[in-house]
Amino acid sequence: MRYISTRDATAAPARFTDILLGGLAPDGGLYLPETYPHLGEGDLERFRNVLAGQGYAALAAEVLKLFIDDIPAADIEAIAARAYRTPIFDDEQIVPVSSVEDDLYLGHLSQGPTAAFKDMAMQLLGELFEYELARRDQPLNIVGATSGDTGSSAEYAMRGRERISVFMLTPAGRMTPFQQAQMFGLDDANIVNMALNGVFDDCQDVVKAISADADFKSRHHIGAVNSINWARLMAQVVYYISCWVKVTEDNSQKVSFCVPTGNFGDICAGHIARQMGLPIDRLIVATNENNVLDEFFRTGEYRVRSSAETQETSSPSMDISRASNFERFIFDLLGRDAARTQELFGVQVKEGGFSLAEDESFPRVAEQFGFASGSSTHQDRVQEIGDLYRRLGILIDPHTADGLVVARRWREEITGPIVCLETALPVKFADTIREAIGELPAIPERFAGIMEAPRHVREVPNDAEAVKKIIAEHGADEEG
Repeated sequence: MRYISTRDATAAPARFTDILLGGLAPDGGLYLPETYPHLGEGDLERFRNVLAGQGYAALAAEVLKLFIDDIPAADIEAIAARAYRTPIFDDEQIVPVSSVEDDLYLGHLSQGPTAAFKDMAMQLLGELFEYELARRDQPLNIVGATSGDTGSSAEYAMRGRERISVFMLTPAGRMTPFQQAQMFGLDDANIVNMALNGVFDDCQDVVKAISADADFKSRHHIGAVNSINWARLMAQVVYYISCWVKVTEDNSQKVSFCVPTGNFGDICAGHIARQMGLPIDRLIVATNENNVLDEFFRTGEYRVRSSAETQETSSPSMDISRASNFERFIFDLLGRDAARTQELFGVQVKEGGFSLAEDESFPRVAEQFGFASGSSTHQDRVQEIGDLYRRLGILIDPHTADGLVVARRWREEITGPIVCLETALPVKFADTIREAIGELPAIPERFAGIMEAPRHVREVPNDAEAVKKIIAEHGADEEG
C-alpha cells in the first residue's frame, strides 16, 4: 500500500510511516491511498465474526492491516490492543450502538478519555507515533488547530509520551468552558496550549503555513494530528464498519450514516469506507448555521466564508468555513485529477471558493458517491435535545442534535437504518443543555473537579512566525 498527494500530478508514492509523521504533503496536498482496498463478501463476514468474537481492537487491527504494509502485523495488533481498551474507553464495546426510534440509531463515539469522537482516532495515533518514533529514534513536534474537541483528544493521547511535544492552537474565547478546562487544565511538560486571536479557520491557516515551510518543518520535526493526517481517517473507517455490523443481519444490507461535520474529516472516513465496498446507502452531511458544505452538496457552489462571516454557534466545533478534508473528496470526484485539484484548492479556494454546479462531475456527488446534506439552527438543536430527552430520556450534545435534525428530514427518502454518529457527551456544552431541558447535564465521575483546575495557556497573535518562535523554543529535540 502506497500513498499519493491530492496535488501531485506525478502521483509519487509514499510509505505509510512516512506520511504518518509528516501529515500534510510537501506540495500542500493531502494523502490518500493509491487505490482503496476492496472489501469482498468474505472480508465483511470476517469483520462480523472478529467483532463478535474478539472485540473492537481486533477489528481495528484487521482494518489497519489493509492500509499498512511497513509495520509488522503482530505490532499492528499490539498497537490496536493498547489504543482500544478499558479503562481508556469506559465501555468494553468501545463503540456501542443504541436505537433511538423508527430505524434511527446512535453510534456512540464518546466513550474515550475526553468524551468526544476525536478520541477514536487520537488514541490510535498516539500509539502509532510513539511506536514509529522509537523505531527511528527521533522527536516529533505536533502542531494542531482545534475548534473544540481535537485539541483535548490529541493532548490526552500524547501527554507524557517520550519524544513528542504538542503545540495546540485554539480560537480565543470560542470554546465552551468545559472544553477549555479539559485542555488548559493540563500541565504536562510536553503540552503547550495557545489561544490565538481569531477563529478556527485562522488557527488552521497558521498550522498550514507552518507545514508549508519545508525548512522549518524539517528542522523541527513538525507533524500533524488534525484530520489532514491520513492516519486519523484510517482509524475512523473502523467505526463505520463496526456500526454497520451492529445494525445489520446480513452482509448485503445497506446502512446510511448522518454525520455532523465542519471539517469534513469524520464523514470523509465514511466516504472511504463506502469506496472500499462497505454497504453504505447514503452519507448525509449535517452542518450548523455555518453551512458551506451543505450549500455545496445542494448546489455545487463551494463558497468559502471569511473569519468575520463565520458565525459563533451553540455547536461550536462545527463553526468552520473552510473544510480541510473536503479536498480529499473532490480529488475522488474529479477522477483523481491532481492538476485540477491543485487549481481548485491551491488557487481558487484562496480567492473565495469555486463552483462545480455546471461541471459534468457534480451529478456523481449523489448518484455515485451517495452524498446528501442538510443544516440545522440553534432553535432546531435545542428543540431536538429537549424533545428527545422528554420523550425518550436520551440526552445528546448540540452537534449530535444537528445530526439527528438532518437525519429526520431524510428519513422518508431513505430505506433502511440511519446511524447518526455522536460527536461528544452533553457535559461539554452545559449552557445549551440547560436551555434545552431546564437543567445542567450530570458530570461523569471521571471529570469531577475538572472545572476547578488551574489554566495553562499562552495568548498569541494571528501570526505564523510568532507560533514558530514558541515551537523553536519549547519543542522536542533530537535528545527527546
